[in-house]
Amino acid sequence: MAVLCCSHHPSTQLRNPHESSSHHKFAKGMVAFPGSSRPMKFSPPPRWRMLATPASRTLQDVKNSSTGESSFDLQSYLQFKGVAVNAALDEALPMRYPDKIHEAMRYSLLAGGKRVRPILCIAASEMIPGGTQEAAMPSAIAMEMIHTMSLIHDDLPCMDNDDLRRGKPTCHKAFGEDTAVLAGDAMLSLAFEHIARCSAGVPAERVVRIVSELGSAVGSQGLVAGQIVDIACEGKEGVDLDTLRYIHIHKTGKLLEAAGVCGAIAGGASEEEVGRVRSYSQAVGLLFQVVDDILDVTKSSQELGKTAGKDLISDKTTYPKLLGLQGARDYAEELLAGAKQQLAAFGESRAAPLLALADYIAYRQN
Repeated sequence: MAVLCCSHHPSTQLRNPHESSSHHKFAKGMVAFPGSSRPMKFSPPPRWRMLATPASRTLQDVKNSSTGESSFDLQSYLQFKGVAVNAALDEALPMRYPDKIHEAMRYSLLAGGKRVRPILCIAASEMIPGGTQEAAMPSAIAMEMIHTMSLIHDDLPCMDNDDLRRGKPTCHKAFGEDTAVLAGDAMLSLAFEHIARCSAGVPAERVVRIVSELGSAVGSQGLVAGQIVDIACEGKEGVDLDTLRYIHIHKTGKLLEAAGVCGAIAGGASEEEVGRVRSYSQAVGLLFQVVDDILDVTKSSQELGKTAGKDLISDKTTYPKLLGLQGARDYAEELLAGAKQQLAAFGESRAAPLLALADYIAYRQN
């Protein structure tokens, strides 16, 4: 069985934010997608007001916004896929000896959450003709494991020092800092083991490419890069928009990008299809963080399930801080429109879950 060496996709080669800032500049009606050498022009959507809608607005209220009069029911889709993902997560991480480490891992992994990354992975696979949930599920589970690892480590006193996550005490508060560090480490290695061991029926060359894609998303050119630059910028004056975008493209966006791309690869997507899913996922990844920044200054800890106002307390640079609250909302609108534009080639019916998922990320209340 041959193992193919995958060449690194050119769109994953992101520049240092200060090498050349021309393609990063925020301009009305333009979105400079990560990895693109020039901004993409699109027709601005109606002047939606991001998160200025009533707090009672539900998924049901916005489920058709991505497809006009489409009958696609996002709420039911998320519930259905969430059940499958949660069952697979439970099965992938059973209790075993040593009890304490597995209890800590399961405590964090099964604590709930929106499951955006695994559902994005599955939806991307199913959008490709011949792609299935079964083919994507091992990768989807790995995405959630790595996301959970990042949350465990991000909450540690030496990082963001948070006490609350998903409405519960953070892992280090419940089990101690030493166990939390080890639980995150174990979760990271288990993610890659799970893909390699459980991707039955997926051609070996696709599995190798998925592992490579995910490894790149997590390492020193991915999630870790965003985290280290974020730490360096904390409390620092003069952090600009280019640097902020670099942080969020890497810290948050890279794993969301990997979720979409790995799902597409598992489903047998062509290079052109992988490229479109990559651009969609990059835009959605940045959108996720812009909305997170908005929620941090507009919602309470009870509404968020985590400590609100942490960015202000730690003097972090955020989109509302640099662009103003309305400017951040406008930027989110542009990212949302740009993400949807990337899916036009797949057709409205096939792309319906990802179109609606983009709206969900934009309009979420926590």
